[in-house]
Amino acid sequence: MTALRMLWYLLWIAPHVLQVMIVNLMYRRGLYKRFPAFFVYTIFEILQVGVLLAASQVKRGLYPTLYADGLAISTAIRFWVIYELYIYFFRHYPSLSISARTLFRATTVALLLLAVGLAIFAPSVGPDGPLRVAYTLDRTVSILQGGLLIVLFLFSKYFALSWRTHGFGIALGLGIFACVELATSAVWLQLGTMESHRILINVMGQAVYLGCVFIWLFYLARPETVPAADAKALPPQDLEIWNRELERLLHP
Repeated sequence: MTALRMLWYLLWIAPHVLQVMIVNLMYRRGLYKRFPAFFVYTIFEILQVGVLLAASQVKRGLYPTLYADGLAISTAIRFWVIYELYIYFFRHYPSLSISARTLFRATTVALLLLAVGLAIFAPSVGPDGPLRVAYTLDRTVSILQGGLLIVLFLFSKYFALSWRTHGFGIALGLGIFACVELATSAVWLQLGTMESHRILINVMGQAVYLGCVFIWLFYLARPETVPAADAKALPPQDLEIWNRELERLLHP
């Protein structure tokens, strides 16, 4: 076994060991009640790596199919996590939460059309079979999820929502992960079937994912601090006023 492949196995397993710590931390502190989607996502990732590791050792031909199926399930759960974050950031403002749901749906449709168009027309010379389908799907959903998270960050900044919260840490890790997944899956499809290329790209992707898991662990382990508003420097976007006005318009 080469040193690069050993590094790949280490980086493949290490993030999920930390995710076991995240699951334990969320359960002990009751955070799984506030972020059930992220809790389910973390558990699924732990189980998935165990199944894939066993498949890679027992029957290699089964690995691509299991990987593609796992990617589809993981993608669906990540959409749930992003939707959960939209609701979380606007949870104290019911009328704005309704607007957030509408924004989520509209942005999803627009980005989905863009992602599908790029998936159809973008040329690629990668391998055929389930892995090609998996990486094409990965590239498509990374565009969609990355765009949704960018919109979420922009609105968080506009409404002066705090970045020192558990939700922001989850969103930050997912945003970095989506961007890196988009880049690595696109490069992988272009490089073809050379094993050295695949291992190198996987090592880079797993290293970044390890960093994302560290971000999640750091944010979830620390107390959530929401700074009090400064009366001398209130932001021009007063959320309470927005909330009252939206309620008045929706319920005249």
